[in-house]
Amino acid sequence: MTVTLQLNGERVAFDADPQTPLLWVLRDSAFLTGTKFGCGIAACGACTVHLNGAAVRSCVIPLQAASGAEVVTIEGLPKAAGLPRDTLHPLQSAWIAAQVPQCGYCQSGMIMAAAALLKAKPVPTDADIDAAMTNICRCGTYPRVRAAIHSAATAMATAAPAPTSTQGVAS
Repeated sequence: MTVTLQLNGERVAFDADPQTPLLWVLRDSAFLTGTKFGCGIAACGACTVHLNGAAVRSCVIPLQAASGAEVVTIEGLPKAAGLPRDTLHPLQSAWIAAQVPQCGYCQSGMIMAAAALLKAKPVPTDADIDAAMTNICRCGTYPRVRAAIHSAATAMATAAPAPTSTQGVAS
């Protein structure tokens, strides 16, 4: 069966068993290996991608559930944010600056979960971050993750264009 979806801004079709986990289609058919296999039961979050803007664990999402949907992987995160080609997303830059990665295995999933958080809550509290970041980091870099998310939130807020509406502005 052929399943068509938007992958990192491009319309793509996959001829695969519709029950194949999205993770394996991304890795083995689209050759996007930034999304990692960790547990296979949606517990660790290494496989986190965005499906129609929501952070999901792709190891348990069947390909057919993504039919017609917008899927964004770590490779497409900057483009999805409207950034120029070969540019890092502010979260990726913050991750590097805060020296979050140790082994690095969970990091793409963590960044994808953090991007969904910042989309929903542009200025998250520590409690918001703790509640949203359910990904497992075996190296225990959680304090650095929190610092990087706060740093990215600040960078994204200062980089946001000024409102163009003149509504409510006195002439």
